[in-house]
Amino acid sequence: MPQTNGARLFRETWIAGVRKHFPGEPKAGYVTPWDETPEWERRAAGAVHDQVVQLLDVSDGNASRLSREQKSRFVATCWTAQMYKHFENPKPGYVADWSDLPDWQQETDADIFEAIEGSSTAQK
Repeated sequence: MPQTNGARLFRETWIAGVRKHFPGEPKAGYVTPWDETPEWERRAAGAVHDQVVQLLDVSDGNASRLSREQKSRFVATCWTAQMYKHFENPKPGYVADWSDLPDWQQETDADIFEAIEGSSTAQK
């Protein structure tokens, strides 16, 4: 899957997850449509997508056996690395440890892994 499609899948799954798991009305930035998403965020989403695909590949698909929490932690860690890549001094919330993330974000990150996993499996 070309990186643009992977990045878009990441973003669309993020938005769907926020709408599903966020308590109340999410901030507008959480659900910004793809066409309005900043370029750095598109690149970060594509990089994380590719890292999930690589994990699935190098494990011969066995990363699908990770728990939902492990999948979420992987996405969150990959995203944190992207925040350090794109920002000299990222906001603390951008680089918070997984255990410090709100439940809605942990669930959304797991949804992202599973969406990429489903898409990656469908490509084979």
